[in-house]
Amino acid sequence: MKLTSDKIQELNQSKLSSHQEELNFLSNRLSKEGHDVESLIQKIKDFQIAVPSWALGAGGTRFGRFGIGGEPRTLEEKLEDIGLLKALTQKTDSVSLHIPWDIPSDVSGVKELATDLGIGFDAMNSNTFQDYGQAETYKLGSLGNAKKSIRDQAVAHNIEVIEIGEKLGSKGLTVWLADGSNFPGQSSLRNSLQWTQESLQAIYGKMPGDWKMLLEYKPYEPNFYHTIIPDWGTSSLLCKSVGDRAKVLVDLGHHLPNTNIEQIVATLMYQDMLAGFHFNDSKYGDDDLTTGSIKPYQLFLIFCELVSGAEDGAQAWESISWMIDASHNTKDPIEDLMQALEMIGVCFTKALLVDRKKLSACQIEGDVVGAQECLQAAFQCDVRPLVKEARIQNGGACDPISVYRELEIRKKLINTRGADSRSTGL
Repeated sequence: MKLTSDKIQELNQSKLSSHQEELNFLSNRLSKEGHDVESLIQKIKDFQIAVPSWALGAGGTRFGRFGIGGEPRTLEEKLEDIGLLKALTQKTDSVSLHIPWDIPSDVSGVKELATDLGIGFDAMNSNTFQDYGQAETYKLGSLGNAKKSIRDQAVAHNIEVIEIGEKLGSKGLTVWLADGSNFPGQSSLRNSLQWTQESLQAIYGKMPGDWKMLLEYKPYEPNFYHTIIPDWGTSSLLCKSVGDRAKVLVDLGHHLPNTNIEQIVATLMYQDMLAGFHFNDSKYGDDDLTTGSIKPYQLFLIFCELVSGAEDGAQAWESISWMIDASHNTKDPIEDLMQALEMIGVCFTKALLVDRKKLSACQIEGDVVGAQECLQAAFQCDVRPLVKEARIQNGGACDPISVYRELEIRKKLINTRGADSRSTGL
């Protein structure tokens, strides 16, 4: 299903008057405070987030999975769903594929469809945390497995992913390892780290010169005694041993409760080691909930570090990759992704409003209250009219979710794909 811009503009008409009133009110206020409103809107328009191919279907847990109907059955249908997201939100322009779930049977056809939808190919994702018919099992690990034959198999898989990505026009490889152990003595903590390093070096050596490696970390799950890459420090250590185009990927859910993620972001940017983000939200662990649904202030603080780090020259904004990584267990995935894209845009915009000169002065003078007031002034501002205006100027819907529901898109997808269709992936 493809939405035309004319149809979106038609549905926008009834909402434009009230939106313009809200936008004018906010713009006048921000202009008086010294903000360049047009510049703010342009930055919002330019900020695009990749959508993962596996996020278009219903998620699940180890206890079960509940389908929603109309799920994309093929890579082409996944691209069509991302095309819908792009048309409605104008906040995504690329897809992140997962191999072997998304091996294209017709590379040229897939590229042609993606081009027609205005979608590019973000970083590729390898998979050595599942068995999918390969010669040897990954049950006890992959790149860090004690058996060299299994490590070699995992390296070969990652090289295959790179080759597929090259054909599609991708420029990066994301590596997340489930490797670790559940019990003391099961694995050699030191040897498994060394083997992982050697495997990553072999993969890096096969990457094109204009590619980057995004190395993810996670403290636990699916292994619960030890994970080979449990934190940003280990990931950074490995990246530095691999090459200067290997950097650390931060998944917001891959931290222990109450971890100061914004400090991690600041530290990585300080060393020009931040590869990018997987956006989601959580209450307890890797919950993969809708971005901004639980901890919007934390997301705002993370963007504060990102914006200030880029403005101060610590690391170029353009060098950072952005993607959503969530599991839609109870929501319609497309609606969930629209909510996530909205909250990412909102928190990013709020971070742009922080008076950095005033904040810096408060920090130097030791004015703790004043510093907090600087942040709160930006965080408490309702910037949704700016985000909405950026979306409208880009050709998107004034209210994406209401348009999606008004057009009964999920119902139409079910009619086309069936009530029992299931997306490939987890």
